[in-house]
Amino acid sequence: MSGSGGQTGLQDRRILGGVIIGSHILFYSKDPEADRAFFRDVLGFPYVDVGEGWLIFAMPPAEAAFHPGDGKFLQEHSGQELLGAVLYLMCDNLKEFTDSLKKKKVTCTEFQEAGWGTGTTISLPSGGSIGLYQPRHPTAFNLKSK
Repeated sequence: MSGSGGQTGLQDRRILGGVIIGSHILFYSKDPEADRAFFRDVLGFPYVDVGEGWLIFAMPPAEAAFHPGDGKFLQEHSGQELLGAVLYLMCDNLKEFTDSLKKKKVTCTEFQEAGWGTGTTISLPSGGSIGLYQPRHPTAFNLKSK
């Protein structure tokens, strides 16, 4: 297990008066070991090994948006129904990044153009997919909490 200073090492990133220190994304995979290896070896995300095969990955800066839904996209966790979510990684040069993924034998779908950007999906070893896009919209990465 690794860490740096204090309980989380994220004291300088605290928002909402120091209450929220970050976010933790849960991926439900049919083959978590293969998908962990993909995030570690292909995408190169740094990670901490918390034991028994569990890797927790550092993620790039994040933002969240709420989209309308039909109420069926929920996940039960800890006895509660939680909102479903979709992950889109963001990049500043989609073609260059997907070309590098293809060299690593990663399958990407055809690019789709939309008002918010150009997107594709990346196939994971488990058979699942994650989104990848180059945004055209302003991002919230550098905003500070009020």
